[in-house]
Amino acid sequence: MNHLNKKKPIIWTISGSDCSGGAGIAADIKTGHGLGVEVCQLITANTVQNSFQLIAVNAVSVDILAQQADILLDDKPPSVIKIGLLANAEQVQWLTQLLIDYKQRFPNLLSVYDPVGQASVGGSFNAMTMWQLTPLLQQVDVITPNLIEARSLAKSITDITKNGIVTIKQLAETIHHEYSITSVIIKGGHSNDELSSSDYCLHQLNQLSLEKQDNQDKTKAPISYQLSSPRINTSFSHGGGCSFATALASFLAQGYLLRDAFTLTKAFITQGLVASAPVSEQVNSLIGRQYYGAFEQQGWPCTACYFPKVVDELSKQYVNLPAFSSLDLQDEKLGLYPVIDSLYWLKRLLPLGLEIIQLRVKNVSSDELEQIIIEAVQLARDYKTRLFINDYWQLAIKHGAYGVHIGQEDLQDADLFAIQQSGIRLGISTHGCYEFLLAQQLQPSYLAIGAIFPTKTKDMTGQIQGIDNLTQVLALRPKSLEQQIPVVAIGGITLERAPEVNATGVESIAVVTAITEAEKSHGISPEQAVKQLQGIIVC
Repeated sequence: MNHLNKKKPIIWTISGSDCSGGAGIAADIKTGHGLGVEVCQLITANTVQNSFQLIAVNAVSVDILAQQADILLDDKPPSVIKIGLLANAEQVQWLTQLLIDYKQRFPNLLSVYDPVGQASVGGSFNAMTMWQLTPLLQQVDVITPNLIEARSLAKSITDITKNGIVTIKQLAETIHHEYSITSVIIKGGHSNDELSSSDYCLHQLNQLSLEKQDNQDKTKAPISYQLSSPRINTSFSHGGGCSFATALASFLAQGYLLRDAFTLTKAFITQGLVASAPVSEQVNSLIGRQYYGAFEQQGWPCTACYFPKVVDELSKQYVNLPAFSSLDLQDEKLGLYPVIDSLYWLKRLLPLGLEIIQLRVKNVSSDELEQIIIEAVQLARDYKTRLFINDYWQLAIKHGAYGVHIGQEDLQDADLFAIQQSGIRLGISTHGCYEFLLAQQLQPSYLAIGAIFPTKTKDMTGQIQGIDNLTQVLALRPKSLEQQIPVVAIGGITLERAPEVNATGVESIAVVTAITEAEKSHGISPEQAVKQLQGIIVC
């Protein structure tokens, strides 16, 4: 991630100081700096602890915290506030009012709370009751308890079953409903039972980004995101929970949607645990016991092997689905991928030697739509061009189209078994690393990623990827070229922007207005625009 040419976002961490150096403020600073944000710290307590025991928690005066917050606000206002150790009820009351006041002044401000209650080495950081903590919880946007902390927060969950064993999803839903917290992430790393096989994120809104939605529907059913990674055998995990919450805050501060910030955070944690595993084994062998070492922050995660598996209903439904037919590229690039909305444009572009075209027809009757698709399939067949029909997979199958393109909003309703068995190809739209990983697991014929830039054809607020994100997502493909699925970049790509998009290594660039509005924007014909774009992509 290139942070050299832009101002770093600012996060505040309000937490305790761990004199053993593994957790608290130390972990927050190392994590935030490694992920490209500026970190301001308000220390709530100085703890006396080591890798064996917690002896004391020395709380900092609320007056001092208030003075620090006031002077920082004038100079370095936060995009996100990460909250960790709170030592007493007075600090909770102060912070609750601070969040209320700040959110009125800064509507886009987000808060991430890691509910530190028990020390990993044993002992309690505070003696607060849930009654004292609840007002703060009701102001928090995202909470990140581990499994033990989640069970403590969701005490009423034991009413669901007689023996008290429930799913992580039920725990998350209970915390969400009891405290009106927008987003709940439960980490599974602190337990070895059947609930801890993955981390689970419950998210109420369709999106959570730096710009929060004004029309939040509190009655809307929560949207859940579940990620799973292999458990890493290492004792160097001290401060992992603090690092998780701070990494999440750092990614949110840089504008990532919650699902993508969650995915990147999970990869960041896995990366650090993997890095420490060999050292952990050597140290434990040398001293003859398990040494509780500090979690190792490794910076921005950009290697595919560290990223988690997406576990959702769609991936479970199609776990045994064979890979979709390939595009038969024979080591060639797909090249330019026009997306057009009519037979007029199809007839005009087909003679130009294009490898692939998408027909995206809107606002026509069912009968008219079917006739358009029938004629389009025949026209493309005459030119041996790969024609993808947008959304209408039943008609694409019925009339023998080369392929169908499915957007995320229609993916749940499509019958992927029927599409795969028909032999036609499948393209899937993705917007960020979470959707890319999920779609990649379905093994489609190609993956589209966008919007790379703002576009006139669709409102993609909160989902603009940019060149940096495109490069990162491309790195999530398998190393083996034979296993890689072709990627199409789409959204706001103009003649001027095409070279930098092409330089990322994508197999294809999809455009709409760069062709259809070429005369208006550049004073050239659509045919000339196609020729220029083809020349850029071949380079």
